[in-house]
This record gives sequence, C-alpha cells and structure tokens, in this order.
Amino acid sequence: MKRKHKIRDALHTADRTLRKKPVVAAVYLLLRFSVIVVMIAQFLNGNFENVFLCALTLILFLLPTLLERSLQIELPNTIEIIIMLFIYAAEILGEIRAFYTSYPGWDTMLHTLNGFLCAAIGFSLVDLFNRDEHFSLSLSPVFMAIVAFCFSMTIGVLWEFFECGMDKLLYLDMQKDTVVNTISSVMLDPTGGNTPVIIRDITDVIVVANGEEIPLGLGGYLDIGILDTMKDLAVNFVGAVVFSVIGYFYVKSRGQGRFASRFIPQVLRDSQKSREKS
Repeated sequence: MKRKHKIRDALHTADRTLRKKPVVAAVYLLLRFSVIVVMIAQFLNGNFENVFLCALTLILFLLPTLLERSLQIELPNTIEIIIMLFIYAAEILGEIRAFYTSYPGWDTMLHTLNGFLCAAIGFSLVDLFNRDEHFSLSLSPVFMAIVAFCFSMTIGVLWEFFECGMDKLLYLDMQKDTVVNTISSVMLDPTGGNTPVIIRDITDVIVVANGEEIPLGLGGYLDIGILDTMKDLAVNFVGAVVFSVIGYFYVKSRGQGRFASRFIPQVLRDSQKSREKS
C-alpha cells in the first residue's frame, strides 16, 4: 500500500512539476505515449517480458521527479530530458527494438552517457551537502570533481558486476561477446608454465558438446564478455571525466557558468519547498 501511495504521489508531483516546464512536459508526454503504444503491441504479440519492460520504463520516467522530491532540489530541464531519453534509449530502443545488436555503437553511446549522468548525480550530492547549512562538509572544486568521478566509476563497476552475475546465473548475455582473430593465453603453454602462447589469424572455432563438433562460423574466436566490459568501463571513464571537468569549472565560477548550470540541480529554498508541498 505504501508503495502504491508513493507512485501515486509521484504522479501527482510529476504532473504539477511538468506544468511549470512545458518543454520537459512535451518530451515526457511524447515518450510516455510511445511506450504505451509499444506496450500494447507487445501485449498483442504475447511478448509479456517486453510488456514488463515497458511498465518498468514508465515507472523509471518518474525518477527525476522522485529525485527532486526526496532531495528537495530542482533539476534543470536539460538533465531531466537527458535522463528520460537515456531510459527510453536503453529499455525501448536497446532491449525491445534490439538496437544493441543492430547498431554496434549503441551500447557504447549509452555507457558514455551513463558515466556522464552518474558523475552529475555524484557531483550534485556533494554540491548539495556543501550548500546545506546542516552539514559541515566543504570540499574544494578539485575534490568535488574527484568525488563525482569516483561515484560515476563505482556505479559503472557495480553495473558490470550485475551484468556478469546475470550472465552466470541466467545466461542473459548482457556482457556482449566479441569476435577476435588473435588470442594469447598461458593455458596453451604445453609445458604448463607461465609463458603465453599466441595464436593468430583465427577464422573459426569448433565447439565440442556431447560428443558433437559444432563449428561456430563467426569468423574468429569468441571472446566471452571481457572486451565488452572493459570497453564499457572505458567509455564510462570518458563520460565521468567530461562532467567532472564541467563541474569543476562550475564551482570555480561560483555557479555562474551557463553551460554547466544546465546539468547541476539547484537547492530549493524554504519558500520554494513550501510551495512544492502545497
């Protein structure tokens, strides 16, 4: 019951907030309508797992509003729109429309954006503590940027742990495999030592299962998720660094940077908080 009340309150708050942000409201309504259309189509096709993903997407669209309400902040329009587009691109386009497999750079783009957004969240939390009179925390711009970077990278690592766990337990292949033509492994050392043996120009791999030889026909050796994980963390690193630099100059300019202010939440004053609650 409490969860239903929270969702209902979030919907009321979202409607009230979106009335003050016409651009955000237009994007939100357009994406929500699109998700509902996809949900109906998936239901008629009997793809109930995708129906669940659509329902989850509609709930995740409330995430910016829940953040604003729980932290008593106001998110800039730019960051709200980016969050909603990120959710839509990951769940609807990536999973249901299979953009992850159709477009090789789709996953890379989202992980880069994820690094950027998580750094923004980490930076905002520290910025809120710095401004809140109830906390004695006061960090320099450099340390705020470092905290934002570390927060983003931690979230990225935890997500890769989750992907690995799902692949091991449920065989979901969240860590997408990569075809390579050269491998190097000490396990191939005939002496059993620690000398890596290199095999080049691999064109195919034959898997033996239950006594049956199965040629994979992939044009190379199948790397099981390692390269994908490292690539995801690398682009997460890029996104985190970009926002950390933006946040650093935002603090150095004492909140006067126009570009950075599009990504930094603002603390609501007491008068604004009372209006939000009413």
